[in-house]
Amino acid sequence: MQIGEVSRRSGVSVRMLRHYDRIGLVRPSGRTGAGYREYAQADLRRLFQVEALRTLSLPLAQVAAALDDPEFDAAAALSRLIGETEARISAERQLLGRLREIEATAPQGWDEALDVVELLTGLRSGAASDRQSAALRSGAAPQPVLGQLVDAYLAETEPSVAGALRWAIVRAGQPAVALLAARATDADPDVRSRIVWALTAIDSATASAALAGFVDDPVPRIAGRAVLALASRQAPQPGPGLEQMCSRLVDMIAAGIDDVDAAEKLGALAARSPDTAATVIALVESRMAALEQTGPAGTDASGRGRLVQALGEIPGESAGNLLRSLLDDPDAEVARTARYLLDGRR
Repeated sequence: MQIGEVSRRSGVSVRMLRHYDRIGLVRPSGRTGAGYREYAQADLRRLFQVEALRTLSLPLAQVAAALDDPEFDAAAALSRLIGETEARISAERQLLGRLREIEATAPQGWDEALDVVELLTGLRSGAASDRQSAALRSGAAPQPVLGQLVDAYLAETEPSVAGALRWAIVRAGQPAVALLAARATDADPDVRSRIVWALTAIDSATASAALAGFVDDPVPRIAGRAVLALASRQAPQPGPGLEQMCSRLVDMIAAGIDDVDAAEKLGALAARSPDTAATVIALVESRMAALEQTGPAGTDASGRGRLVQALGEIPGESAGNLLRSLLDDPDAEVARTARYLLDGRR
């Protein structure tokens, strides 16, 4: 079979067949009387083997080795090809993702598209200064880019850059709340902490609802920050919600978690009504009694001391009565603090 017929049947161009012949990869077994290449059945089988191996992206040199070298390591070659293919697919997916991000911003021209590219490149830079600059330039970011800002913020470990990204997210306002809330169950406590920090700066009902989901966070500092933010906003009406908030604030004071701020917020809630004040006093009294039974020496003086100090923020006779009951407390420091606060009420 001559070269033209081989080309038609195999789909391999005449030019490529000549190249294979020249490098010794597929050589015709004979020549016609006129000097034309003539391929035998064995030549055709080798040609089809070559083309099959080329579909695996093997270089021609390795194709030749696979067919001619009895010591050729097929497993190693396949492993290398798999690794190269996976890397190529990953790079292509990243490129596709970037293209879709740019397309989603609906740029009106290449200038706008290039602005988006510059922003995304800056956010992914290895240099903190570049990331911070990108965050400060972001302005009122469109929704797709806002998602990138949120992702960058939640992954950022450099405080100054995180602050700039948080500023950009807060400027976006309401559209950012849903993106932040979607990551509320992230396993990383640092991510949840950054979410709460951003939500505390967005004053809206949906941001408050998102913050409420962090009140029971297993990390006390995260739960405490959410409670303080919620207590600074419109507190719930009397009922289970208000009692839960007061209970959380009492827990924070006892544990020494932002206890000064917690005491201030607790006092403000107690001032809302006599019933709320009574609820707060009952919670403080109960917690102090519980702490008196704990600790290696039978008391937890630091927690009880912080709670008695918090009573100074709570108006009304109920707080005064509890302070008077502590004048003979076994802990001298608690008794002295109660006396000092009572004197200040006169």
